[in-house]
Amino acid sequence: MEIISTDRAPAAIGPYAQAIKTNGIIYTSGQIALTPSGELIDRDIKRQTRQVLTNLQNLLEDSDSGLDKVIKTTIFLENMEDFGVVNVIYAEYFGDHTPARSTVAVKTLPKNVLVEIEAIALEIPSMK
Repeated sequence: MEIISTDRAPAAIGPYAQAIKTNGIIYTSGQIALTPSGELIDRDIKRQTRQVLTNLQNLLEDSDSGLDKVIKTTIFLENMEDFGVVNVIYAEYFGDHTPARSTVAVKTLPKNVLVEIEAIALEIPSMK
């Protein structure tokens, strides 16, 4: 098991890893709308979703993976009425790749953000 840490995504805000790699699979912690330097994005669902997906993309790339290797995501939304907006931006990042996905409405999220996304992805085999 390998603990993944990158400065291209926000540091963990609690006692957990940004991601864990084991047996060729990467499990990310939920990504929220913080910049890598820790700045909170204002409460705009479009801006927050883009920041979350950029964080996820960077974390996966630094874990020897990528969005095209994601096999499952879970999206947590403060307001299910934001589902359509999040869906459009999600599709911009994932393109034709459509991993399995769950979307859940929750009462509150860390730092009072609007959206959080976690992923499970395959590691890109090493060409060494």
